[in-house]
Amino acid sequence: MLKIAICDDNTSALQNTSRLIRDWSAQREIPVDIFTFDNGDELIKENSSRHMDIIFLDIIMPLLNGMDTAKELRLEDTHVKIIFLTSSPEFALESYEVKASGYLLKPVACDKINELLNECNNMLSYEPKSLVVKTSLGYQKLYFHDIEFAEAQNKKVIFYLKSGRIAEAAETLHSLEDRLTVINGFFKCHRSYIVYMPNVDHFNSTEIITKCQRNIPIARGLAKVFKEAYFTLMFQE
Repeated sequence: MLKIAICDDNTSALQNTSRLIRDWSAQREIPVDIFTFDNGDELIKENSSRHMDIIFLDIIMPLLNGMDTAKELRLEDTHVKIIFLTSSPEFALESYEVKASGYLLKPVACDKINELLNECNNMLSYEPKSLVVKTSLGYQKLYFHDIEFAEAQNKKVIFYLKSGRIAEAAETLHSLEDRLTVINGFFKCHRSYIVYMPNVDHFNSTEIITKCQRNIPIARGLAKVFKEAYFTLMFQE
């Protein structure tokens, strides 16, 4: 499901954009979850936890305008697709500074918004699967195929990557489990470890060895379940 935010202080314009997105969703049979905001501060706050896929952002707003809102968003989120809404084309050049995915003049035309939604959806569909985690440096995107395993350490999680680097997330392992699922190739082999199965080199009844030759324990009683999950995934691939 695509998470789409609309930020516009004009209620009528906000409702119209929302309606056009729902029409596109119904026509393309692509489910969407729409979040609406009338100011940039609330949008920034909500995006920190929900991590939107696409944001439609009005440029002319009181207090924090759309361009400044986009700059704030980009400090923590380089992934989200930003599409500007405005009644004036004068900001088109500036929109490139925040890597905007589009620029729509009001009143928004159905064919124009459909075209941009199609483009954004295609880009999101082709991009490798990933998750965004909160680190000491801000929010960081980790591609699944780069992860060997995640280890819980107190109230943080250390991601060990194929490159040899690590990424330290200021989250608990439990809070990440709904994203690191078997469907996505992950397996919780121990209360403190989740391994990405495509990056497993070999294993036995007590431990897993990754392709970078890192050793991970398998909890007692999980060896058979892990073996079944691993070969099911490998057979699918």
